[in-house]
Amino acid sequence: MKKNYFLLLLMFTAVGFAQIPSGYYNTATGTGYTLKTQLYNIIKGHTDNGYGGLYTTYATSDIDNFYENDGSVLDMYSENPSGTDPYNYSIATTQRCGNYVNEGDCYNREHIIPQSVFNEQSPMVADAHFITPTDGKVNGVRSNYPHGVVVSATETSLNGSKLGPSTTAGYSGLVFEPIDEFKGDIARMYFYFATRYENTVAGYSYPMFNGTSNKVFTPAFLSQLIAWHNQDPVNAREIARNNAIYARQNNRNPYIDHPEYVAAVWTTEADDTTPPSAASNLAVTASTSNTISLSWTAATDNVGIASYAIYVNNIFKQNETGTTATIAGLTPSTTYSFYVIAKDTSNNLSLATSSVDGSTTASTGGGTIANEIFFTEYIEGSGNNKYLEISNFTGSTVDLTKYAIKKQINGAGPWTSTAGLPLTGTLAHGASYVIAYNLGLTTCFNPANANLSSGATELQFNGNDPIGLFKNDVLIDIIGTLGNTANFSIDETLRRKPSISAPNTTFNKTAEWDVYAKDKCDGLGTHSLANLAVGDFDFGDVSLYPNPSNGQFTIQLKDASEKSNIEIVSILGQKVFTKTNNDALLVTINNIPKGIYIVHITQGIKTSSKKIIIN
Repeated sequence: MKKNYFLLLLMFTAVGFAQIPSGYYNTATGTGYTLKTQLYNIIKGHTDNGYGGLYTTYATSDIDNFYENDGSVLDMYSENPSGTDPYNYSIATTQRCGNYVNEGDCYNREHIIPQSVFNEQSPMVADAHFITPTDGKVNGVRSNYPHGVVVSATETSLNGSKLGPSTTAGYSGLVFEPIDEFKGDIARMYFYFATRYENTVAGYSYPMFNGTSNKVFTPAFLSQLIAWHNQDPVNAREIARNNAIYARQNNRNPYIDHPEYVAAVWTTEADDTTPPSAASNLAVTASTSNTISLSWTAATDNVGIASYAIYVNNIFKQNETGTTATIAGLTPSTTYSFYVIAKDTSNNLSLATSSVDGSTTASTGGGTIANEIFFTEYIEGSGNNKYLEISNFTGSTVDLTKYAIKKQINGAGPWTSTAGLPLTGTLAHGASYVIAYNLGLTTCFNPANANLSSGATELQFNGNDPIGLFKNDVLIDIIGTLGNTANFSIDETLRRKPSISAPNTTFNKTAEWDVYAKDKCDGLGTHSLANLAVGDFDFGDVSLYPNPSNGQFTIQLKDASEKSNIEIVSILGQKVFTKTNNDALLVTINNIPKGIYIVHITQGIKTSSKKIIIN
């Protein structure tokens, strides 16, 4: 049990502090952020043992010699300090199994500051001072949520760690709260990260961070971390861990060696309570049938502006970090009122701008408008034939850099990585974005013709690997069912039904997808909604021939009394041809390069499109 813990604490405290190398902190003579920079210069440039090297480090840094004293892995998310642990892990035999359905399946590596914050870059991604062994299931529950105090738990681990809404001022999202025994440990890991990566931390976006390299944390989260540090002082376990990591990395956590440094660094500056000035010159710059674009002049602040909150008809709509915004999903022929509020890095809010009104244009009969992009095709074919298609029917061009693809292996455990496979570029309205596993067969679909061709693990999927589409790290669409190990689509092509015009975080194969044989790749690069008529022409006013073509084809219009607008768009969303035709019945198109294109023809309120293949 735990009866030897306090004796060990006294012994390790004396021994641990004695093991700080002689002269290690001799240059740490300042106070405030000067001291923090001095500590940065002492601990920077550590030895990077690589991501796989963490497991070697854990064999000496994270062994339970303090509670059960049984040589098992010491996991903060499963350790029961006052009784029997719910399960135990062996350092070498229960790691990285990839199956995290239940607690106790196996353990993996928990980044206390999530990998996505620093883009999985080195040396951060393998720094053992803030990366610990934890149960894989609980690690997945914690995900990349901040650490904080929970109002009421939505999930609770077997040792009492909790996930739930935050009580932290200025942040109402989900947070993960460890048990009291380890709150100080985690706080000192945050302080270490803020110091070791002082040179880059200002560029990291995370709810706990304020966008500066000195203070690093928002006032509310900083107060919480300092409270945890004081309530749960350094103990023998932390000292031993610090020594073991130093032996591997050649740097130390100064806030374990000298707990007094926390107060010396972070309590010398009063909290920022000065709100930013109001933004100004808010104006409507453009509008469509379902979008309105805005611009404004930046606010000013004594520390720094973090974001701008956009309100539509007095209701919060979205945050922006720049001084422009496009509000999507609006109703045609409708007037809206807008104002903007600036927020600084300490969560102080400005006064609102003066309100401005803007109106959407009338609908031109284009049909259904989706609120978001979504998966429209999935191919799990022969060998390496793995393809995904995403389509845009939002009414405007979408910035894809906000999106990523993630995979859950065999329907179990966490997503394969925090960042996933990021998408790139933009996607025009009506266009589709093809993602290909780069080893796919050209006889199915040449990966070189895809918008994104990659060998990433997210594209090495089988019929029981759920695939998620994420926007700003929030799941918006899914193929497959999380936590279900059964095959949902093996050796099949799935195409979203034309009646489906929105993403869905619940996979419903029967209701939302048409099923085809494997390696049916002819539809990749185009998709239609039922009342957008994208696909084969469904009215008798237009014909197009020949298709496939050798670079020249003809559009025949059966009624030349009505002006026709013709537009040709590549599958990458690039417009390659436009023409307004007033009276001719035949329009000949020449010299179109080899590829797959969508021909859009609009006559009055009728819009139709057809795929053309240029050989």
